[in-house]
Amino acid sequence: MSESIGLAVVGAGYWGPNLIRNAANTPGARLRAICDVDAERLRKIGRGYPGVALESEFGRVLDDDSIDAIILATPASTHHDLGLRSMKAGKDVLVEKPLAMTVAECRALVRFAEENGRVLMTGHTFIYNAAVKKIKELVDSGEIGDVLYVYSSRVNLGRIRQDVNALWNVAPHDISIVNHILGAEPTRVRATGRSFLQPGIEDVVFAVFEYPNGSVAHVHSSWLDPSKVRKTTFVGTKKMIIYDDVESEGKVKIYDKGVRRSTPDAEYGEFQLRLHSGDIHIPKIVFTEPLAEECAHFVECVRSRATPRTDGRQGMAVVAALEAAQSSIAAGGDGVNIPSFEEIG
Repeated sequence: MSESIGLAVVGAGYWGPNLIRNAANTPGARLRAICDVDAERLRKIGRGYPGVALESEFGRVLDDDSIDAIILATPASTHHDLGLRSMKAGKDVLVEKPLAMTVAECRALVRFAEENGRVLMTGHTFIYNAAVKKIKELVDSGEIGDVLYVYSSRVNLGRIRQDVNALWNVAPHDISIVNHILGAEPTRVRATGRSFLQPGIEDVVFAVFEYPNGSVAHVHSSWLDPSKVRKTTFVGTKKMIIYDDVESEGKVKIYDKGVRRSTPDAEYGEFQLRLHSGDIHIPKIVFTEPLAEECAHFVECVRSRATPRTDGRQGMAVVAALEAAQSSIAAGGDGVNIPSFEEIG
């Protein structure tokens, strides 16, 4: 394609305006339409985008030949249906997280995209965050050694959802980050959660994911907490990293700390464990808006037909982990195996 990629954003609610703004400013693309069922919301947001079609009917977006690709920012329960309809209409699709609400729905989307040559991308925005990119470089370089375990807290007082629980609302960020950093998908999970505000919708969830290399990741998700926390810690055999997304400066800190084993004692033949505490290093990171990077990457994939960094299979891996964690909650915290791609089929 030599001309601008025609984009439409479907869903102008909580997250939609951010996607609309970035879609409108993405080089090599042109925002052709905004679609939402709320006429008043559509009218208000349309004031900032003169010349962009405002549609309340999704079918009109599908029928518009000037639209090459669709960005879905609708409720998670609609992702499968709207995503599939978009691809059947010949459009490429970027779907906000989670990709769908079940592994079966994700599999249907991934299969259709692969069999019909469509670009299917999942909106795991943190993979396009400069801090996460830096952590990935540090881990891949071996600087912190083997990752032993990870723990994350993504908590706040609000925003309280009624369509999904805290696990499905915020944990996709942490699962996608850990999967990306470790270069693997979890194989088993134990999770507990409680519904304090709304029956059947967990406000707080604690989940422990096991990875094939022996690493474990503890993920704490809540919208019923006194403080806003967005912190992830990576503990390695050589060094440790703390990623605090709430920090205005120094979001990534590298701690030269750990426990080291000395050579066996000659007389007793035992290893000696020694605590090591060195410097704290704060790397300089140049930040750009992750959502702008995500939209630019999507447009480039539409143009080149390349596989996105956060493709449908990655989205399906996160949903498989969420679905297993939800099953574990229902089973009172029992361990639940997470199916691999081969097992999903």
